Amino acid sequence: MKYISTRGLDEGLDTASAIIKGIASDGGLLVPRELPLLSESEIAALSGMDYKEIACEILSRLMDDFPYDELRSYIEEAYSEEKFGETVAPLVQMNKYNDKEYLLELWHGPTAAFKDIALQLLPHLMTASAAKNAGNSDICVLTATSGDTGKAALEGFRGVEGTKVVVFYPSQGVSEAQKLQMVTQEGSNLMVCGVRGCFDDAQTGVKSIFNDGELTKKLSDSGILLSSANSINWGRLAPQIVYYFSAYARLLDTEKLVCGEKINIVVPTGNFGNILSAWYAMKMGLPVNKLICASNRNKVLSDFFRNGIYNAKREFYKTNSPSMDILISNNLERLMFEISGRDSNKVNKWMSDLADKGCYSVDQTTLKKIQEIFVGGFADDFGTVKTIKDVYDRYDHCVDTHTAVGFNVYERYFARSGDPAKTVFVSTASPFKFAEAVSSAIFGEGYHKGRSSEVLMKELSDETGLEIPGTLLQLSLKEVIHSMIIDENEMKETVEAYLLKEK
Repeated sequence: MKYISTRGLDEGLDTASAIIKGIASDGGLLVPRELPLLSESEIAALSGMDYKEIACEILSRLMDDFPYDELRSYIEEAYSEEKFGETVAPLVQMNKYNDKEYLLELWHGPTAAFKDIALQLLPHLMTASAAKNAGNSDICVLTATSGDTGKAALEGFRGVEGTKVVVFYPSQGVSEAQKLQMVTQEGSNLMVCGVRGCFDDAQTGVKSIFNDGELTKKLSDSGILLSSANSINWGRLAPQIVYYFSAYARLLDTEKLVCGEKINIVVPTGNFGNILSAWYAMKMGLPVNKLICASNRNKVLSDFFRNGIYNAKREFYKTNSPSMDILISNNLERLMFEISGRDSNKVNKWMSDLADKGCYSVDQTTLKKIQEIFVGGFADDFGTVKTIKDVYDRYDHCVDTHTAVGFNVYERYFARSGDPAKTVFVSTASPFKFAEAVSSAIFGEGYHKGRSSEVLMKELSDETGLEIPGTLLQLSLKEVIHSMIIDENEMKETVEAYLLKEK
């Protein structure tokens, strides 16, 4: 498998090189030259396989320059029962009397968020890639997070020899549980730093570091290579494709559909990586009817799918679904490259307009192609809280704020379309990670006030019967290890000082 840039550069990179680089030399995102295609019979054959077996089948096609047995060993270790329990990504029928709606729970890993599924595997892929291509160099995994990627990267790479991890998060833009998970993280190879501003500020700072040729050379001369754990890295995005095939296989297992029958997939997303993974699964042969892209009040994607104008120059809102508080959805660039027929000239113009003007617009032909598969919608904080209560009352399922955004958007889509297709809702995080908002939804407005996170999680557990993830227990009692808060313009010197202090 070889990889090319969305902005036109073809360096002939293999999978290992693409994972190490993270981002293309011309600033674009790396994508496979060609996507493998599974036949209907090959998809049918996934039925009866467990998650690890499906992961081997899909990833061995996407990363065919990794020996199959080597890849299999990484998958076995990444998705062990100790880390994920008996089922990595369970598919739950919402109502036993209704065969139409299913919940894909992606939060049963070590940090209680969907990012674990990719970020438990990525350290294996990255260290193997470094051994193949990077010689004796150390790898610095540099990441911006809107809440979940950071903790999942810290947990995945903790103690991994030959790596360091630097995580930047918006200092006032994550939930209390998300912040505590990061700032109390132990590990001698880890650094966590808050950035004054929003996720987009942190992500812009990270991208500018990757594109700083002088710093890259200085680090390289000191035996350090930069890479990323964000979904701009193909090694992070590819493992997410697997769970969409897994969900379809589970529906085949239970005879809820016949092979070839198309499904809807509802994905709450801000940076667009999770729903883009579903789109890539579709391009690899997964039968998909509609991809429903659910946004919160920062509805830049919803507006784009409606009118073809991507406008990031707008007011930024802090919401009760903070992992989607994003105005620059980096992975959309990959979709625009694919939808435009891999026209890198168009992509360069759109991305240049976004950088210079804060917005770009696409032609009607391109917009029509997008609208053939994508449906966009958004929910504000009030609608999100109401939906948590509605889902709990109707289905006896407790969902987090991000998953609730997906249900809210889908309900309105179904009301106007009557779409009969079976639908999979992607559940991206444990409700306990957002105990304040979820408890106020279930127990009444303002219920969380004056109660600690531990008390709220205990009460939610008693009410719903859900077990509190171990990683969230007694977070407030743990020692704060990472307390640094900086401005965006200090990110480069912070990374440089941290990485070169021992050189």
